[in-house]
Order: sequence, then C-alpha cells, then structure tokens
Amino acid sequence: MKSFYDFNTNSPEERSERNRLYPELASFHIALREELNEEEYQQFYKAEKEISQKYMHQNQNPKQQWITA
Repeated sequence: MKSFYDFNTNSPEERSERNRLYPELASFHIALREELNEEEYQQFYKAEKEISQKYMHQNQNPKQQWITA
C-alpha cells in the first residue's frame, strides 16, 4: 500500500485517490498550506516524505529474531 507521500501530486487522479485513502492527513496538509508560505510547506513536505520512506523501508525488511518467553 502506498503511503500518503508516495502519490504523484501532479496527477489529479492520484491526488484524489490519496485524499480518499488519507482524508485526515489530506485535510491537515490543506490547512498547513494555508498557514505556511510555499517554501516552508515544501520543506515540511520533503522532510515528512523522507521520514515516511525510512519508516516504510524499515517495516518492509524486518530483521528476523527469536521470540523468547
């Protein structure tokens, strides 16, 4: 499943799908864009996307380990 930040924001179809799958996060970003100037918002978006990708990458390659009781 794609994260919020994996969708192509230049594509109206992908943007619509992203907003349908992540309505709360989409609303947050709409409000944030109204509060920040474009440069500030882009910096925030880029940082959040990097964090999201690191987190998703870690979850896709879990280390196998023994479970102890």
